[in-house]
Amino acid sequence: MADKIIRFNGFKQATVSHAAVGVWRHEGNQSHRYNALDYWVETAKTLEAGLFDGLFVADVLGVLDTHGGRIDETLKQGAQTPSIDPLLAVSAMAAVTKHLGFAITVSTTYEQPYLLARKLTSLDHLSGGRIGWNVVTSALESAARNLGYDSQTPHDERYAIAEEFLEVAYKLWEGSWEDDAVVLDRANGVFADPAKVHAIGHKGRYFSVPDAFIAEPSPQRTPLLFQAGSSSIGKDFAAHHAEGIFISVHKPEIARRIVDDIRQRAERFGRDPASVKIFAMATVVTGPDDVSAQALHRALSATVSTEGHLARLSAILQLDLSQLDPDVPLEYVATAGIQGVLEMYTKLDPERRWTPRAIGEFLGIAGGGAEFVGSGNTVADEIEAWVDASGIDGFNITDPMPLRSFADFGTFVLPELRRRGRARTHYEGKTYRESLYGAGQPRLRSDHPGRAFRYSTTGDDA
Repeated sequence: MADKIIRFNGFKQATVSHAAVGVWRHEGNQSHRYNALDYWVETAKTLEAGLFDGLFVADVLGVLDTHGGRIDETLKQGAQTPSIDPLLAVSAMAAVTKHLGFAITVSTTYEQPYLLARKLTSLDHLSGGRIGWNVVTSALESAARNLGYDSQTPHDERYAIAEEFLEVAYKLWEGSWEDDAVVLDRANGVFADPAKVHAIGHKGRYFSVPDAFIAEPSPQRTPLLFQAGSSSIGKDFAAHHAEGIFISVHKPEIARRIVDDIRQRAERFGRDPASVKIFAMATVVTGPDDVSAQALHRALSATVSTEGHLARLSAILQLDLSQLDPDVPLEYVATAGIQGVLEMYTKLDPERRWTPRAIGEFLGIAGGGAEFVGSGNTVADEIEAWVDASGIDGFNITDPMPLRSFADFGTFVLPELRRRGRARTHYEGKTYRESLYGAGQPRLRSDHPGRAFRYSTTGDDA
């Protein structure tokens, strides 16, 4: 384990309050500029300078209105409302970088596979193969209500839709166009050989896509696939399809149980369990020494909104925490929300008494993930220990102070990790997938289920 390279994605949301709800109030905080293009451009440049694998962007499609049945508290703290569509910032970020990947959250419940496949293929072309897709099924009742549904689709059915959605996407990305379909024959007036472009003929329970894909294959064909399913069916879905899996827990021993479970599930699906890269959420507050880092952490913590955290968590759980006694421990109940998060506060950490009040205070600036505070040397020690104990491959690093947190991490922590041989010194290959698997592997691995939909094995690069 000692020579294992630790991988990093920056972790953001195109909103004011992401993991650190309320910290926008800190003097000098730039999160209110989430809707400015230069904010995203500078973020991308900083991450690439630090040799991060990518930028992982969370997203939601509805307002957070579960807490008290109103959006008041989430509006006060800018908690996921307002927000913008992060997909639209990718081209600008790709234009100022050469290696950084972009993993964008898009829901299978409210998109159409034919349209989304073209959007992601377009970005993969325009970025030179640096697009990832965080596949989600969406858990907000408000999203369903405002996108034309009478009520939210039941939890397990959302995953059934996602399974068929990916089947259609694989057929479009992997099977519709052969590798040598584009011939660019000017003499004979043939751009693409019709014999090498195929209709996919899909007719399923949820989607009907009879024709050929409208876009030619991009550098990766299928974008790098991420997922964060935390229920049993969600973990199966992730273990089956995802190349990168995102988890959010605060202890390495809890992470280890999840990691072992996911890798066992991946193996049952016929995949190399080591090929599934697992990233844990983490927040790092660092500086030139422990004292300055701790002082910044205290200052940030003083601005956290406990009530804002509970309003956000209510929406995630689809459980109105305002209606519960703040000092009575939570009990697990089936909800339409993200079940694994509720398990975190009812089953996975029995050492703590998780009342609503305790949860709201605990979420702090880290939002429930790992938290590392100190000098570069101190944080490097803690990161190494966390990785080695948990078995994860890396972290999705939040930025409670946008345009500063990532830069501080690159200035103080990454050089120390590189000195120890634990962080990369250069990028592998040109695509996001090569960043994870090595140069010469821009396409889905041979053991990935999407590869079964390939029409042609010409140029097989597994």
